[in-house]
Amino acid sequence: MKKKSILVTGASGQLGKCLRKIESDYPELSFVFKDASQLDITNKSAVFKLFDSFNFDFCINCAAYTNVNEAEKNPKQAFRINEEGTGNISELCRQKEVVLLHISTDYVFDGEKGTPYTKDDMPNPINEYGKSKLAGERQIQQTTRRYYIIRTSWLYSEFGKNFYTTILKLAKSNKILRVTDEQKGCPTNANNLAAYLMQIIGNEIVLDYGIVHFTDCEPMTWFDFAKNIIKENNLQNTVEVVRDKNNRTFVKRPKNSVLSIKNTQNQS
Repeated sequence: MKKKSILVTGASGQLGKCLRKIESDYPELSFVFKDASQLDITNKSAVFKLFDSFNFDFCINCAAYTNVNEAEKNPKQAFRINEEGTGNISELCRQKEVVLLHISTDYVFDGEKGTPYTKDDMPNPINEYGKSKLAGERQIQQTTRRYYIIRTSWLYSEFGKNFYTTILKLAKSNKILRVTDEQKGCPTNANNLAAYLMQIIGNEIVLDYGIVHFTDCEPMTWFDFAKNIIKENNLQNTVEVVRDKNNRTFVKRPKNSVLSIKNTQNQS
């Protein structure tokens, strides 16, 4: 029996690394990992050449411009990758009949809703990163039919620079950490998201094509998350986490970006 073939773009990011970590758990699948240096998704001819060289069954598109601050300063580059590049991937997925699993974000919402956002709520991003990711979602919806747009939030892992690794790094040289409590979301371990994607591919979870929300389900502020990280690593006696009302960023961010996962993670 032919192995199902899976392309993972943006493979040097934390989600790509989490997928690579579990690759050996799926001997029945054949993975092709491509980072930005190996595949520029904004180069349509390069994307076409890759898709023409392999008979992919699935594409997990982790490639994205994710630096929120830099996206505000350089929106053209954010849109180039998150909209144009995503459009190239979705177009080739349509042409080659590949199922697309695309990673999106809670930042497509404005944060003004008092309850968790459902997949049917109207997006209204308030920063350039969120706008560029929403533009990518719309590229997919207008281009192909066999897709899952998986919105997630506050991704962290042991890989790379993220809130979790940053807090641990700061804890080594600071006795006090000041962390904002002005935003609420759902921290999500990228390893759990990787496992969820594999469940979709393995048909362990039955979902209609379209938008899906996935998080680790526990809403909290960045302050709460930092306290949890310190406690989890037994650092309570060496560092203190202090609530800071001042969100030290020039970019508008949604105050509430909790995603509702109701009816989007049904087990078969």
